[in-house]
Amino acid sequence: MRRQDTSGRAHDLVLYGATGFAGALTAEYLARHAPKECRWALAGRSTGKLERLRDRLAGIDPACADVPLLRADSDDPDSLRALAADTRVLATTVGPYLLHGEPLVAACAAAGTDYLDLTGEPEFIDRMYLRHHATAQASGARLVHASGFDSVPHDLGVFYTVGLLPEGVPLRIDGFVRGSGMISGGTLASALTVVSRPLPMARAARERRSVEPRPVGRTVRAPFGPPLRSGETSTWGVPLPTLDPQVIARSAAALERYGPDFRYRHYAGVRRLPVAVAGTLGAGALAALAQVPPARRWLAGRVQPGEGPSPERRAKSWFAVRFVATGGGRQLITEVSGGDPGYEETAKMFAESALSLAFDDLPETAGQVTSAVAMGDALTDRLQKAGITFRVVQGRLPL
Repeated sequence: MRRQDTSGRAHDLVLYGATGFAGALTAEYLARHAPKECRWALAGRSTGKLERLRDRLAGIDPACADVPLLRADSDDPDSLRALAADTRVLATTVGPYLLHGEPLVAACAAAGTDYLDLTGEPEFIDRMYLRHHATAQASGARLVHASGFDSVPHDLGVFYTVGLLPEGVPLRIDGFVRGSGMISGGTLASALTVVSRPLPMARAARERRSVEPRPVGRTVRAPFGPPLRSGETSTWGVPLPTLDPQVIARSAAALERYGPDFRYRHYAGVRRLPVAVAGTLGAGALAALAQVPPARRWLAGRVQPGEGPSPERRAKSWFAVRFVATGGGRQLITEVSGGDPGYEETAKMFAESALSLAFDDLPETAGQVTSAVAMGDALTDRLQKAGITFRVVQGRLPL
């Protein structure tokens, strides 16, 4: 790895897709919380929309009236290369990433620019590893996917939990996710893209496994666990087929602190059995409908791109992820919790991840890396200061 010197670039951070639903929330968070010395810019396809967003941000902080506006389009690779070449960190909310994401990943990998996105699309992440990980390793770029609710609280929650457990012993952790919230048009489009492509997704995963190095002398597993009753969390555990276990397993493979034999399982924690059964059947029906193009188009039309839950609805939303861990004869239960998972807290996680890459003293990493590997303690500390709770529910902290 030889990180390129990006100190002379015009911007510390560029937010691409700033006028979308998640992008605008991230821009508002940066307007309130970016340090004064941060040289950040807004990027997107429509200069008019960017100007209107900047006017709104100036109402939060008058200094935002001077935030630069950069025009770029995912259909114009030259504009994306120029964008990547002029900033140290590039954060994008433009999805579905399988359709729109690769040119920006390629531009950042080549330019040695740190890259962040909000994808929950496993196929996209695997294909970007296969095509751009080696280039990013050579340039020193850090490619960090899934930097929102997928998968920051789960990845950093396990990282936090592992740090409280004995070293050098087998570790077993189960995560139980609970929460409430509504979906935006962009999130729905990405979710439908994922579930409509099971065979290409499986092929990409298989191709990645065939070339990705495995940890030497250590075992890391993230199996799809069986449904279970968790007495520790008083919930029914319904297996969640999301991206999060894959991200956690990659963190565990990269970090020896996770021990010689690590296993993680991921569940939705549901209080009542009938609700768990209904949710499982509903998810199966949605996945089946997504295989049929007319049905998929109908589902996608229920929420339009750029639309999302109101501020009042977001204010009532919340999440909590409990981790039940055992290792070295100890049991520990920890929790990561916060407000609206899909948007308010995702914007916070995304913005703080970008600021961490831009300004924190971080481990020397490059290529496609996870949040825990790239930012670990620094990002956990940032999120705690920003109001996301990391706590021990049961068990003793190490002396």
